Amino acid sequence: MIKKASAVWKGGIKDGGGTISTETGVLDHAPYGFKARFEDGPGTNPEELIAAAHAGCFSMALSLMLGEAGLTAEKIETQAAVTLEKVGDGFAITSSHLTLVATIPGADQAKFDEIANQAKAGCPVSKLLNAKITMDATLQA
Repeated sequence: MIKKASAVWKGGIKDGGGTISTETGVLDHAPYGFKARFEDGPGTNPEELIAAAHAGCFSMALSLMLGEAGLTAEKIETQAAVTLEKVGDGFAITSSHLTLVATIPGADQAKFDEIANQAKAGCPVSKLLNAKITMDATLQA
């Protein structure tokens, strides 16, 4: 399975800008640029897209692993916070922190913690990131 996305950039790093598109059309020439990445300007940025991918991937991995344990979540809500830091002469994504709130009938705290940690380590995006991955997980009644 191969999934594709593309980016077009025009101009210099600070005065230029670009667009990001996906083959599915979910992103269709979405703007991105220096201000969106480093100054909270309008548009998207690679770290935001990685955070979205990590949250989505983790949620699906958790759902799969819960199913394998005979559990079905009513709701899995995950936020990923990706940190971009200056490291040496450049920048690096140094961490991704997952905040999970899930409603899972029949789950106890110990089983929930075990499965959530397995999903954190096992989702494909977690495996891709060369960063520290942390998590706060809350099981709701």
